[in-house]
Amino acid sequence: MTTRRRLFEFIRPERGPALSDIVVILAIGILVYLGARLALNAPAVVRGPTISLEPAVLPWYALRSVIRMLAAYFLSLVFSLVYGYIAAYNRRAERFMMPVLDVLQSVPILSFLPVVLLSLSAILPERIAAELASIVLIFTSQAWNMTFNWYQSLTTIPNELREASAIFRFNGWVRLKTLELPFGAIGLIWNSMMSWAGGWFFLMAAEIFTVGQRDFRLPGLGAYLQEAANQGNITAILWGVSTLVLVIVLLDQLVWRPLLVWADKFKLETVESDFPPRSWFYDLLQNSRIWKWWSTHAWSPLVEQLDERMVRAWPAEAPPTAGGRVRAWPFYLLPGILIAGLAYGAFRAGEMLFMVPAAQWGAIGVGLLATLLRVTIALVIALAWTVPVGVAIGTSPAVANWVQPIVQIVASVPATALFPVFLLFLTRIFGGLNVASVFLMLMGTQWYVLFNIIAGASAIPQDLKYTASLLQLTSWERWRLLILPALFPYLITGAITASGGAWNASIVAEHVEFGGRTLSTAGIGALIAQATAAGDYPLLLAATLSMIVAVVFINRVLWHRLYQVAQERFRME
Repeated sequence: MTTRRRLFEFIRPERGPALSDIVVILAIGILVYLGARLALNAPAVVRGPTISLEPAVLPWYALRSVIRMLAAYFLSLVFSLVYGYIAAYNRRAERFMMPVLDVLQSVPILSFLPVVLLSLSAILPERIAAELASIVLIFTSQAWNMTFNWYQSLTTIPNELREASAIFRFNGWVRLKTLELPFGAIGLIWNSMMSWAGGWFFLMAAEIFTVGQRDFRLPGLGAYLQEAANQGNITAILWGVSTLVLVIVLLDQLVWRPLLVWADKFKLETVESDFPPRSWFYDLLQNSRIWKWWSTHAWSPLVEQLDERMVRAWPAEAPPTAGGRVRAWPFYLLPGILIAGLAYGAFRAGEMLFMVPAAQWGAIGVGLLATLLRVTIALVIALAWTVPVGVAIGTSPAVANWVQPIVQIVASVPATALFPVFLLFLTRIFGGLNVASVFLMLMGTQWYVLFNIIAGASAIPQDLKYTASLLQLTSWERWRLLILPALFPYLITGAITASGGAWNASIVAEHVEFGGRTLSTAGIGALIAQATAAGDYPLLLAATLSMIVAVVFINRVLWHRLYQVAQERFRME
């Protein structure tokens, strides 16, 4: 009886998250419905730009793609810091915000792209609508894993550090600057790198989108590579991939590697590592007179002014609420209007869902099971190789100095650019697109797990490693008592985002068009892609909501509970 009760308590969703799930799913369904209605007013024909394959245009295309990525990353960083902070410190908000985040990261944004593009093009010029839609798409590939990691960092800060900050009466700004951001810096940087890698994956889809006679392509590296693949121009493909690799290497050497070296001082340890990470560009900046002048005369005064203003604006203790009687009717009116709007929107969206025949609902059920099997296989394969490799990179700076740039390059090359080449080979072997779709899911999502494991392994204090050596622990004991417990919160974060990414990637993995050929296999992603191509908005809405409900249920049953275990049992303290 006790065992059954514990199992029920483990899988039973909490009342708050379940209610928030319903509200958010209803809201998403209403947004899809409204977007579909607006899409009917979109221009019938949209002529896109001509994508040149001349090597001379690559610097300009690369610059435009990096600007889109940078705009999406800035939005993702601001969203992650604000959203994760509120969810970590406001328990009432957390009961709603974290389930909402679960839903949002499970939303198959590729199924929303046609609705977003067509609805925006109905009210904005086509080029502006395409640019905004591409930034939104890239944002959704970057924000969720950063937000989960930031939230996980804030909820696993050792209690003794929090008590020390309370004793010294740190206000919110000082605590954020001296405790919370430093504690989460390593994980945030590694997840930022992963966000850029994931952004490259979706950049290609964002820059090449077409709907019937509407061409929403955008000049950029993604459009260049897709055009080269469609024409079978191997020379252009090599030029495009080489340019992309060059951009990735420059970002790694000039941005990410210096940031990792700078963040190494924030590791929670009392003994410095024997092999700290190194960066030639970081050393160059540290010894540069221009950098020293900038730090002394520009940056430091600016930070001091910001500190003074934030200390005054962010008191150490929240002042008591001012007296006086507050009129309560607005607090009842606004929720009433929201509920009425949700009810009306749900009714209209329900009308669209009733247009879906029973045969298509049956296909949706079969597609969910097929995609779930592929997602599970991809996640198991990812965990099997990323855990040992990530630990090797994260615990050995000497290995990381050589391997990390390679991993960053391989992770950032969009699998969608090379997928047609692999598809020609994989379709000739047993399984065809079934095997190929798992391969594409794996290529697009395994890096979420790897980068989180590297971040977790990098954050293991050096003194704990020395203690394990002094105790003469065997390899298995070291993994069981030190490495796996330290990795557990990061592993769960990576698995959640990888799982959501695999579901999203199914849309481009289960239905492929290239070289005048169309390949498709059973799966919910294939149904969404086919509904998008055909403009079948009822099927698009039904398949998208079904995928969201399935992913949210899995998150509630499995990942949310494991998150709680990580917070309660695996704090680094």
